[in-house]
Amino acid sequence: MRLKDKVAIVTGGGRDIGREVSYKLAREGAKVVINYCYGKEVAEETLEQIKSQGGEAILVQADMTKSEDVTQLVAKTKEAYGEEIHILINVAGGIVGRKPFLEMDEEFWDQVINLNLKSVFLACKNVIPFMPSGGAILNFSSQAARDGGGAGAVAYASSKGAISTFTRGLAKELGPKNIRVNAVTPGLIDTTFHDKFTKPEVRTNVANATPLKREGTASEVADLVAFLVSEEASFITGANYDIDGGLLFS
Repeated sequence: MRLKDKVAIVTGGGRDIGREVSYKLAREGAKVVINYCYGKEVAEETLEQIKSQGGEAILVQADMTKSEDVTQLVAKTKEAYGEEIHILINVAGGIVGRKPFLEMDEEFWDQVINLNLKSVFLACKNVIPFMPSGGAILNFSSQAARDGGGAGAVAYASSKGAISTFTRGLAKELGPKNIRVNAVTPGLIDTTFHDKFTKPEVRTNVANATPLKREGTASEVADLVAFLVSEEASFITGANYDIDGGLLFS
Protein backbone atom coordinates (compact mmCIF):
# COMPACT_ATOMS: atom_id res chain seq x y z
CA MET A 1 0.00 0.00 0.00
CA ARG A 2 2.76 2.43 -0.97
CA LEU A 3 0.24 4.93 -2.33
CA LYS A 4 -2.44 4.74 0.35
CA ASP A 5 -4.88 7.68 0.15
CA LYS A 6 -2.97 9.35 -2.70
CA VAL A 7 -5.12 10.84 -5.46
CA ALA A 8 -3.85 9.84 -8.90
CA ILE A 9 -5.00 10.85 -12.38
CA VAL A 10 -4.13 8.40 -15.15
CA THR A 11 -4.74 9.86 -18.60
CA GLY A 12 -5.52 7.15 -21.11
CA GLY A 13 -6.08 4.94 -18.10
CA GLY A 14 -8.83 2.73 -19.48
CA ARG A 15 -6.95 0.26 -21.67
CA ASP A 16 -3.63 -1.43 -22.36
CA ILE A 17 -0.74 0.09 -20.37
CA GLY A 18 -3.04 2.74 -18.87
CA ARG A 19 -5.36 0.03 -17.60
CA GLU A 20 -2.54 -1.88 -15.93
CA VAL A 21 -1.24 1.35 -14.38
CA SER A 22 -4.72 2.08 -13.02
CA TYR A 23 -4.95 -1.44 -11.59
CA LYS A 24 -1.52 -1.20 -9.99
CA LEU A 25 -2.09 2.19 -8.37
CA ALA A 26 -5.43 1.07 -6.97
CA ARG A 27 -3.84 -2.07 -5.51
CA GLU A 28 -1.23 0.19 -3.90
CA GLY A 29 -3.99 2.16 -2.18
CA ALA A 30 -4.41 5.16 -4.47
CA LYS A 31 -7.72 6.77 -5.36
CA VAL A 32 -7.55 6.56 -9.13
CA VAL A 33 -9.15 8.86 -11.68
CA ILE A 34 -9.30 6.87 -14.91
CA ASN A 35 -9.39 9.16 -17.92
CA TYR A 36 -10.48 7.97 -21.34
CA CYS A 37 -11.39 9.67 -24.58
CA TYR A 38 -12.89 6.83 -26.64
CA GLY A 39 -13.73 3.24 -25.79
CA LYS A 40 -16.16 3.78 -22.95
CA GLU A 41 -17.03 0.10 -22.55
CA VAL A 42 -13.38 -0.91 -22.18
CA ALA A 43 -12.80 1.89 -19.66
CA GLU A 44 -15.87 0.80 -17.68
CA GLU A 45 -14.43 -2.72 -17.51
CA THR A 46 -11.26 -1.26 -16.00
CA LEU A 47 -13.29 0.62 -13.40
CA GLU A 48 -15.38 -2.41 -12.47
CA GLN A 49 -12.29 -4.59 -12.10
CA ILE A 50 -10.76 -2.11 -9.66
CA LYS A 51 -13.96 -1.89 -7.63
CA SER A 52 -14.38 -5.66 -7.57
CA GLN A 53 -10.98 -5.91 -5.89
CA GLY A 54 -11.87 -3.33 -3.26
CA GLY A 55 -10.10 -0.40 -4.92
CA GLU A 56 -11.36 3.15 -5.23
CA ALA A 57 -11.69 4.84 -8.62
CA ILE A 58 -13.84 7.00 -10.84
CA LEU A 59 -14.10 7.28 -14.61
CA VAL A 60 -13.87 10.63 -16.44
CA GLN A 61 -14.20 11.11 -20.19
CA ALA A 62 -11.99 13.89 -21.57
CA ASP A 63 -10.11 14.66 -24.75
CA MET A 64 -6.69 15.55 -23.38
CA THR A 65 -5.91 17.75 -26.39
CA LYS A 66 -8.75 20.14 -25.48
CA SER A 67 -8.20 22.65 -22.70
CA GLU A 68 -11.84 22.75 -21.63
CA ASP A 69 -11.95 18.96 -21.28
CA VAL A 70 -8.78 18.89 -19.18
CA THR A 71 -10.18 21.62 -16.93
CA GLN A 72 -13.30 19.51 -16.38
CA LEU A 73 -11.20 16.43 -15.64
CA VAL A 74 -9.41 18.28 -12.84
CA ALA A 75 -12.68 19.72 -11.54
CA LYS A 76 -14.28 16.27 -11.35
CA THR A 77 -11.18 14.89 -9.62
CA LYS A 78 -11.38 17.57 -6.95
CA GLU A 79 -15.12 17.08 -6.58
CA ALA A 80 -14.60 13.38 -5.90
CA TYR A 81 -11.41 13.40 -3.84
CA GLY A 82 -10.66 16.87 -2.52
CA GLU A 83 -8.34 19.73 -3.36
CA GLU A 84 -5.03 17.87 -3.61
CA ILE A 85 -3.87 15.77 -6.57
CA HIS A 86 -0.74 13.85 -5.61
CA ILE A 87 0.06 11.91 -8.77
CA LEU A 88 -0.33 12.60 -12.50
CA ILE A 89 0.49 9.87 -15.01
CA ASN A 90 0.32 10.90 -18.66
CA VAL A 91 -0.27 7.73 -20.65
CA ALA A 92 -2.63 9.15 -23.29
CA GLY A 93 -1.06 9.29 -26.74
CA GLY A 94 -0.57 7.34 -29.93
CA ILE A 95 0.97 7.10 -33.36
CA VAL A 96 -2.29 7.87 -35.28
CA GLY A 97 -0.82 6.21 -38.39
CA ARG A 98 2.42 5.43 -40.15
CA LYS A 99 3.23 7.92 -42.91
CA PRO A 100 6.49 8.68 -44.72
CA PHE A 101 7.54 12.26 -44.05
CA LEU A 102 6.84 13.55 -47.56
CA GLU A 103 3.32 12.12 -47.42
CA MET A 104 2.46 13.95 -44.19
CA ASP A 105 0.38 17.08 -44.33
CA GLU A 106 0.23 19.78 -41.69
CA GLU A 107 -3.03 18.44 -40.27
CA PHE A 108 -1.53 15.00 -39.64
CA TRP A 109 1.60 16.47 -38.04
CA ASP A 110 -0.46 18.68 -35.72
CA GLN A 111 -2.70 15.77 -34.76
CA VAL A 112 0.22 13.62 -33.66
CA ILE A 113 2.01 16.44 -31.84
CA ASN A 114 -1.18 17.50 -30.07
CA LEU A 115 -2.03 13.95 -29.02
CA ASN A 116 1.38 13.21 -27.55
CA LEU A 117 2.80 16.57 -26.47
CA LYS A 118 0.05 19.15 -26.11
CA SER A 119 -1.97 16.68 -24.03
CA VAL A 120 0.87 16.41 -21.51
CA PHE A 121 1.32 20.19 -21.44
CA LEU A 122 -2.39 20.72 -20.72
CA ALA A 123 -2.52 18.00 -18.08
CA CYS A 124 0.50 19.35 -16.22
CA LYS A 125 -0.66 22.96 -16.56
CA ASN A 126 -4.02 22.15 -14.97
CA VAL A 127 -2.90 19.67 -12.31
CA ILE A 128 0.29 21.24 -10.91
CA PRO A 129 -1.54 24.10 -9.11
CA PHE A 130 -3.23 21.42 -6.97
CA MET A 131 -0.18 19.20 -6.45
CA PRO A 132 1.36 19.41 -2.96
CA SER A 133 4.96 18.95 -1.89
CA GLY A 134 5.88 15.32 -2.44
CA GLY A 135 3.81 15.05 -5.61
CA ALA A 136 4.92 13.09 -8.66
CA ILE A 137 4.39 13.38 -12.41
CA LEU A 138 5.18 10.48 -14.72
CA ASN A 139 5.20 10.98 -18.50
CA PHE A 140 5.24 8.37 -21.23
CA SER A 141 7.96 8.75 -23.81
CA SER A 142 8.96 5.89 -26.13
CA GLN A 143 11.93 4.01 -27.49
CA ALA A 144 11.10 5.95 -30.66
CA ALA A 145 12.41 9.03 -28.83
CA ARG A 146 15.77 7.28 -28.52
CA ASP A 147 16.15 5.80 -32.02
CA GLY A 148 13.84 7.83 -34.27
CA GLY A 149 11.14 5.17 -34.46
CA GLY A 150 10.22 2.65 -37.12
CA ALA A 151 8.97 3.22 -40.64
CA GLY A 152 6.55 6.13 -40.98
CA ALA A 153 6.96 7.27 -37.38
CA VAL A 154 8.84 10.57 -37.71
CA ALA A 155 6.00 12.62 -36.20
CA TYR A 156 5.47 10.16 -33.37
CA ALA A 157 9.18 9.89 -32.58
CA SER A 158 9.51 13.68 -32.62
CA SER A 159 6.61 14.12 -30.20
CA LYS A 160 8.01 11.51 -27.82
CA GLY A 161 11.49 13.03 -28.01
CA ALA A 162 9.89 16.29 -26.96
CA ILE A 163 8.29 14.52 -23.99
CA SER A 164 11.70 13.32 -22.81
CA THR A 165 13.06 16.87 -22.96
CA PHE A 166 9.90 18.35 -21.42
CA THR A 167 10.33 15.93 -18.52
CA ARG A 168 13.88 17.11 -17.82
CA GLY A 169 12.96 20.78 -18.02
CA LEU A 170 9.87 20.52 -15.86
CA ALA A 171 11.79 18.52 -13.26
CA LYS A 172 14.16 21.48 -12.86
CA GLU A 173 11.28 23.94 -12.40
CA LEU A 174 9.34 21.82 -9.93
CA GLY A 175 12.24 20.43 -7.92
CA PRO A 176 12.26 23.36 -5.48
CA LYS A 177 8.58 22.62 -4.79
CA ASN A 178 9.50 18.99 -4.01
CA ILE A 179 7.51 17.73 -6.98
CA ARG A 180 9.26 15.06 -9.03
CA VAL A 181 8.91 14.58 -12.80
CA ASN A 182 10.09 11.44 -14.56
CA ALA A 183 9.37 9.51 -17.74
CA VAL A 184 9.35 5.92 -18.90
CA THR A 185 10.42 4.96 -22.42
CA PRO A 186 8.83 1.62 -23.32
CA GLY A 187 10.13 -0.51 -26.13
CA LEU A 188 8.06 -3.28 -27.72
CA ILE A 189 5.18 -3.92 -25.31
CA ASP A 190 2.35 -6.35 -26.07
CA THR A 191 -0.56 -3.93 -26.57
CA THR A 192 -3.26 -3.12 -29.12
CA PHE A 193 -0.97 -0.28 -30.27
CA HIS A 194 1.28 -2.84 -31.95
CA ASP A 195 -1.64 -5.09 -32.90
CA LYS A 196 -2.88 -2.23 -35.04
CA PHE A 197 0.26 -0.44 -36.24
CA THR A 198 3.12 -2.98 -36.31
CA LYS A 199 3.34 -5.93 -38.69
CA PRO A 200 3.58 -9.36 -37.01
CA GLU A 201 6.90 -10.16 -38.68
CA VAL A 202 8.36 -6.86 -37.44
CA ARG A 203 7.23 -7.62 -33.89
CA THR A 204 8.83 -11.06 -34.09
CA ASN A 205 12.10 -9.65 -35.36
CA VAL A 206 12.24 -6.93 -32.72
CA ALA A 207 11.39 -9.34 -29.91
CA ASN A 208 14.12 -11.72 -31.07
CA ALA A 209 16.61 -8.85 -31.16
CA THR A 210 16.16 -8.09 -27.45
CA PRO A 211 18.46 -9.83 -24.99
CA LEU A 212 15.36 -11.20 -23.23
CA LYS A 213 13.95 -12.52 -26.55
CA ARG A 214 10.38 -11.40 -25.96
CA GLU A 215 7.97 -8.49 -25.85
CA GLY A 216 7.30 -6.72 -22.60
CA THR A 217 3.92 -6.70 -20.85
CA ALA A 218 1.78 -3.78 -19.78
CA SER A 219 1.88 -5.00 -16.18
CA GLU A 220 5.70 -4.85 -16.18
CA VAL A 221 5.51 -1.22 -17.26
CA ALA A 222 2.92 -0.55 -14.55
CA ASP A 223 5.27 -1.96 -11.90
CA LEU A 224 7.96 0.54 -12.93
CA VAL A 225 5.46 3.40 -12.95
CA ALA A 226 4.24 2.59 -9.44
CA PHE A 227 7.80 2.62 -8.14
CA LEU A 228 8.64 5.96 -9.77
CA VAL A 229 5.63 7.76 -8.26
CA SER A 230 6.17 6.26 -4.79
CA GLU A 231 8.30 7.54 -1.94
CA GLU A 232 10.76 4.76 -2.71
CA ALA A 233 11.89 6.91 -5.65
CA SER A 234 12.05 10.13 -3.63
CA PHE A 235 15.50 11.16 -4.97
CA ILE A 236 14.73 10.40 -8.63
CA THR A 237 13.62 13.23 -10.90
CA GLY A 238 14.27 14.32 -14.46
CA ALA A 239 15.00 10.71 -15.45
CA ASN A 240 13.89 8.75 -18.51
CA TYR A 241 13.71 5.05 -17.69
CA ASP A 242 14.05 2.57 -20.56
CA ILE A 243 11.89 -0.52 -20.26
CA ASP A 244 12.64 -2.40 -23.47
CA GLY A 245 14.19 -5.75 -22.60
CA GLY A 246 17.64 -4.32 -23.23
CA LEU A 247 16.96 -3.63 -26.91
CA LEU A 248 18.37 -0.10 -27.03
CA PHE A 249 21.87 -1.16 -26.04
CA SER A 250 21.93 -4.64 -27.55
